[in-house]
Amino acid sequence: MLWSIIVGIIAGFIASKLTDGSGKGCLIDLLLGIIGGALGGWLFGLLNISWGGCLGQIGTAVIGAVIFLFIWKKLTK
Repeated sequence: MLWSIIVGIIAGFIASKLTDGSGKGCLIDLLLGIIGGALGGWLFGLLNISWGGCLGQIGTAVIGAVIFLFIWKKLTK
């Protein structure tokens, strides 16, 4: 459980930095990481792509969070 929280915070922070250039705070970064992990896992599952280990988990969550932030920005403009 603790590892999932850490991965979520790291992934959300990286996605925030990639899209906006700044982090959004620990709680928002965690939520972004959780959403990104779910979205990335679902998307990679559809494409039959699997990564292993902790870097794979972080990578999947970052890619999912970046996609989520991109869609969010398009819907809120």
